[in-house]
Amino acid sequence: MIMKITQSVLLCLMAVSSAAAGETARTLPADGKGFAWESSVPSDCPFPRSPSLTGLFFTGRHSDYRCGDTFYPSWASDGNLYSPWTDGKTDGVVSQSGKGANAQTGHAVMIGDDPLKLEIRNTSAPKVASALPYHGRYPAGSLVYNDIWYYGTYCLGPEGSTPHNGFTWNWPNLGPMPGFQISRDFGKTWEPSPHSAEKPLFPEPEKFLGPVKMGAPHFVDFGKNMEHSPDGKAYLIGMGAEENDPKPRPCIKPGKPGETYQVIEGCTNDFAHANLSWVTADQAYLARVTPSPETINDPKAYEFFAGHDSSGQPVWTHDFEKIKPLVEWNNHMGCVTATYVPGLKKYLMCVTDGWPTVAKMTSYILEADKITGPWRMVSYMRDFGEQGYFLNFSSKFISPDGRKLWLCYSANFSPGWNGVKLNFNPPGGRYGLCLHEVKLRGPRSSKTED
Repeated sequence: MIMKITQSVLLCLMAVSSAAAGETARTLPADGKGFAWESSVPSDCPFPRSPSLTGLFFTGRHSDYRCGDTFYPSWASDGNLYSPWTDGKTDGVVSQSGKGANAQTGHAVMIGDDPLKLEIRNTSAPKVASALPYHGRYPAGSLVYNDIWYYGTYCLGPEGSTPHNGFTWNWPNLGPMPGFQISRDFGKTWEPSPHSAEKPLFPEPEKFLGPVKMGAPHFVDFGKNMEHSPDGKAYLIGMGAEENDPKPRPCIKPGKPGETYQVIEGCTNDFAHANLSWVTADQAYLARVTPSPETINDPKAYEFFAGHDSSGQPVWTHDFEKIKPLVEWNNHMGCVTATYVPGLKKYLMCVTDGWPTVAKMTSYILEADKITGPWRMVSYMRDFGEQGYFLNFSSKFISPDGRKLWLCYSANFSPGWNGVKLNFNPPGGRYGLCLHEVKLRGPRSSKTED
């Protein structure tokens, strides 16, 4: 049994063992210096600049793992990280989430205290659950709390490769959330969700391929075994759009040489142009629940953020119809995660606007003193990745003062689609699991840092 495990983890470990021998050469720029990401915030941005956190500095240290993507680590009481993954090969096993009735999702344990030397292995074979009538069913919120793993999924449609007006899109419609699968033995065995794509956890969408609000929700990372939750509840942050969007994304066709796309007029309304997709949205929404096997799949156990009252205090409701956006920036939002940073007593939110789903993507970092806001801009990173997505900060790898963190993401899944060329930026990125060390800059930080 030990021999089989040792052989099976070879895929993710061989990059780590070679990095240990020449880590400095691989994980630092040639000049030994990092760089500050230039942040040029659009004029229509609704978020004020943060007065205390003014940008990200990339030290140049990064991982070199060979795994699938969609990693969202949760720090469990046993000290390990547990994460979903899919669409690739991890620990010698393949998972593919775009397989309709046979959609797969993987799950792995990440052992170790050094983000550059993690042992990553599957806890069991990928799970299979139907996405129908959608075609994709991908990992969403993942939380290990009191030794129980809650693993959510979300649906996508109509196809992973969807042509329209000569332009090929990737999963242009975000679907509902079919609840949580549960493991009581750290991912060795699983109990299926009682919900499905046709009967999801939350009462949305109104119609097939219509917009949702708690789309692809992720748990706010409150640290080891959720130790920094303000009230013992688990919080879920999702992305969404409204049914009658006053400013929907435009209709496009392939661009001329050197252009990603061209906007065209007079398009029909039978295609949503990825207004709300796996990586594009208009708003972020918030829900909370006291996590247990009895409550996690019970919609009546959830409370939803419903704005602020006249005194500025957050309003919570059990009525899903009264849910309101936590943050909003029409045509500039998408995949969203949040992490509490105890050294700063602040929350960091990662948002990726990946429209039109298969080109360069823009991500930005927001900060707030409370999960209900107000939120302020830290860094606006145009073309991060250059096609970076699924950004999150793992609470396990945050320095005591909160200034040094490791950014987890994936990059460049669609080079060549629609003739778009993609490079890796920052250096060291790849398709699959990426971990990059960053420092939070302040008003007096230099561009070279120390």
